[in-house]
Amino acid sequence: MVRAYALTQGRTVPTGPEFDLIALVVSDVPDGPDLPVGPEHGAILGLCRDDALSVAEIAAETDLPLGVVRVLLGDLLAAGYVRVSRPVPPALLPDEHILREVIHGLRAL
Repeated sequence: MVRAYALTQGRTVPTGPEFDLIALVVSDVPDGPDLPVGPEHGAILGLCRDDALSVAEIAAETDLPLGVVRVLLGDLLAAGYVRVSRPVPPALLPDEHILREVIHGLRAL
């Protein structure tokens, strides 16, 4: 068993922005053994190659702690191997009152 700090080279936070649990990750690299990444990075790339997976799903599938997955994803994002779609912040979502008005307007039609 490899310790978490060995997988992340002692880092506890990812390089770049923090990854939300529901952020979707997609791999942008073709399948091949010539990528300069470790086995854990390769496992993440393999999972995200066919389908977009959330950060939580990647942690569950790889059986790695969430903090480790976030650091590894930061490495892959910095190298340009993955794309991340972040969820819309709650502050940017429409107000509930506006949505109710739209529903009432549609029912009136």
